[in-house]
Amino acid sequence: MSKLKALIKKEFFQIIRDPSSIMIAFVMPLLLLLIYMYGVNLDTSKIKLGLKFEDTSPELSTLMRSFDTSKYVRAKIYASRDEMYKDLTRGKINGFVVIPNDFSSNIQRKKQAHVQIVTDGSEVNLSNYIKSYPPSIMRQWFSQSGYKYNIQKEPINTQIRYWYNQDINSHHFILPGSLAITMTLIGMLLTTLVMAREWERGTMEALLSTRITKLEIIASKYIPYFILGMLSMAFNVFVCTVIFKIPFRGNYFVLFGVCALFLFCALGIGLLISSNFKDQFLASQSALSIGFLPALMLSGLTFPINSMPQILQSITTIIPTRYFVTFIQSEFLAGTIWEIVLINSVFLFILGVLMAFIVYKNTKTRIQ
Repeated sequence: MSKLKALIKKEFFQIIRDPSSIMIAFVMPLLLLLIYMYGVNLDTSKIKLGLKFEDTSPELSTLMRSFDTSKYVRAKIYASRDEMYKDLTRGKINGFVVIPNDFSSNIQRKKQAHVQIVTDGSEVNLSNYIKSYPPSIMRQWFSQSGYKYNIQKEPINTQIRYWYNQDINSHHFILPGSLAITMTLIGMLLTTLVMAREWERGTMEALLSTRITKLEIIASKYIPYFILGMLSMAFNVFVCTVIFKIPFRGNYFVLFGVCALFLFCALGIGLLISSNFKDQFLASQSALSIGFLPALMLSGLTFPINSMPQILQSITTIIPTRYFVTFIQSEFLAGTIWEIVLINSVFLFILGVLMAFIVYKNTKTRIQ
């Protein structure tokens, strides 16, 4: 134990004297959180929409105001279709709505009223929003308009309830999920650089010349950076909940307990990469390629796993970030659901132990 304490003390001195570890643990996650908070937004609002009212009935003035006051649409009234077509081609608007001249009369005669909606199909997701927003605005206008149109009520009254994310704010699930990506990058980079740095500086040869064992070397790399990673996680959670006001409905003890298992996996992957590369640049690039990109693309945060090909779904089962994304989003949005906690914790524990075993077998204690 005295040798292990001395090695851990040495690692802490290296952390204090080398500002790169502090930057990786605290500065980099803050920058990533700022990017995810202000640079990534799945809530499409203020769509640039053109409006052409060929029906000049005074009753439709309230419909114009409905489009103007909508928080999802930035409406612009056009006098001619040609100008509207040109603006759509130039990208000045994302789509347009044409109200034909027989719109009011058809509604009064109990006939079907037609509305033309044209969208820019080059952006598929944006086109789907444009296709759904104008009908929603018009349905709301029908129900609230002071002008009483003689129309039949819909046979089905649909009432939508959103659970867990009542405001439909994408940041409420993006930021918690981004913590998994951030902790993957932090955990891997912290330990990826440490072994390669020892080889570059020549201190690894000095360590191997002593009587320390392989287990003591590995433990001395795990423990200090595990503590640093947990402090980084606490800092990230503080930024999300206190500064960015992301609601947290779970239990902090459960959150940090599962985070400890996940960080155990991430540190193991970093040590495995670091033990195979004696150059810090190659080790860091390998960490980005092997850890960060699969975690971002195959964890379920960016793309649903169920929509992936079967072979990619099988690959995601060995990616620890997949289980942590599922857990942390549930912990923030829905609270502590023990079924989700236990299942994901078991998988993270198995992957962490497996990774530690591979690191132990792969670590060399002889100079070649």
